[in-house]
Amino acid sequence: MDNKTPAVTMRNITKRFGPVVANDKVWLNIYRGEILALLGENGSGKTTLMNMLSGIYFPDEGEIAIDGKEVVIRSPKDAFDLGIGMIHQHFKLVDVLSAAENIVLGLPGKLDLKAASEKIRAICEAYGFEVDPNQKIYNMSVSQKQTVEIVKVLYRGADILILDEPTAVLTPQETDKLFAVLRNMRNDGKAIVIITHKMHEVEALSDRVAVLRHGQFIGDMPTKTTNAQEMTNMMVGHPVVLNIARPEPKDPKPRVEVKGLTVRDIEGTLKLDDVSFTANSGEILGIAGISGCGQKELLEAIAGLDGTREELIGKDPLSIQEMGVSLSFVPEDRLGMGLVGNMDLSDNMMLRSFRRGRSVFTDRKTPHQLAETVVRDLEVSTPGVSTPVRRLSGGNVQKVLVGREIASAPTVLLTAYAVRGLDINSSYTIYDLINRQKAAGVAVIYVGEDLDVLLELADRILVLCGGKVSGIVPGRGAKKREVGLMMTKLGGEQAHE
Repeated sequence: MDNKTPAVTMRNITKRFGPVVANDKVWLNIYRGEILALLGENGSGKTTLMNMLSGIYFPDEGEIAIDGKEVVIRSPKDAFDLGIGMIHQHFKLVDVLSAAENIVLGLPGKLDLKAASEKIRAICEAYGFEVDPNQKIYNMSVSQKQTVEIVKVLYRGADILILDEPTAVLTPQETDKLFAVLRNMRNDGKAIVIITHKMHEVEALSDRVAVLRHGQFIGDMPTKTTNAQEMTNMMVGHPVVLNIARPEPKDPKPRVEVKGLTVRDIEGTLKLDDVSFTANSGEILGIAGISGCGQKELLEAIAGLDGTREELIGKDPLSIQEMGVSLSFVPEDRLGMGLVGNMDLSDNMMLRSFRRGRSVFTDRKTPHQLAETVVRDLEVSTPGVSTPVRRLSGGNVQKVLVGREIASAPTVLLTAYAVRGLDINSSYTIYDLINRQKAAGVAVIYVGEDLDVLLELADRILVLCGGKVSGIVPGRGAKKREVGLMMTKLGGEQAHE
């Protein structure tokens, strides 16, 4: 096949969900021996477009050609038969099975695990993967699970691979390993598409960039001919300032002191082990750690949701506020802990203060005004403040929650993944709001998964590893690789208070 013939040609692709046009007459070429970065804000149609290529959705209009031949893809099996495999953000693995069993699961023919394991090892050797075919999924790290997903599509013969936000929960070291493998696959002639929000990764990894905006194809270009600012402007449609302001803390005073905090879950598993630190007023304390290292438990302990703090033991969040500690908590679980999905925006605003009322009648005017302010200032996409929160996209749910918590004028603001699922434009709005809280003297404790942002936003970074503090480093001047090493092993040599 001629290298100049696209591995994939998508022509005039349109996909509607009711009145919403997710993709509008999109044209896109994907080539073998190339890594294509597919960029766009939330709701721009990136994942929808790739879901049509991988057989999850079927286009309402348009054609798809593989190696110049028009095809019909009605299911993931059709896509696999054409050599197309997609690795989603949420892995589809069976925990109690081994890597090899997951990789061959659902394939026709007699199961021969020994032969399958040999083939898996050959694939790993060819591209630089590290997989033990016999290891159970429940014993694997996030990075290892992702590797199994990639090997699974290669085992089934895929040479066109799509990866959706592949580095969202990886450490810098794990990301480097993944990128090395993807380059090996590209050099072997695979066609690779990555969907990502991280500009530095686009610049480091991709050969070409394609941009979608509001479901439409805006353009594509070789990565070496563009830069982060230009790509961001194309995604958003207007210039976006990418520099996160980080003013020096003014007269910081201890606001939250944690000493020897140990937390076990309901099954008795140790989640936090002798954690001690201080969060100061007018400061952003970043919390770094790989997924499941105790970040969630730490914020819940500080918020008084599990009664572990010595001086506040047995107190619920409202009682804590009555003691003069004004806490706002933006949890990781938006609709489980933060908002009520079946209630509208106004009523969700009211949840923050209804228990302060002294009669059966509740003030509805103020929450309604607050809801309208949050919708306007944070550009929440909603038909109105009477819309149930469950009908909003994840990014818009997040804006409502952050806006409500910040509007309560806290003295301590706890945030878990405040910009998860948000595009660049919305993320920088949230960073600006957090910095305004810092300037107002609020102690901000910020759990983040993007180390580049943590290093740029936080004044100090506390690193957790396996429920222990492996060090606290200054945000200014900290090295990404140093923090990454501290996230994966205890006792970073250069860590300091």
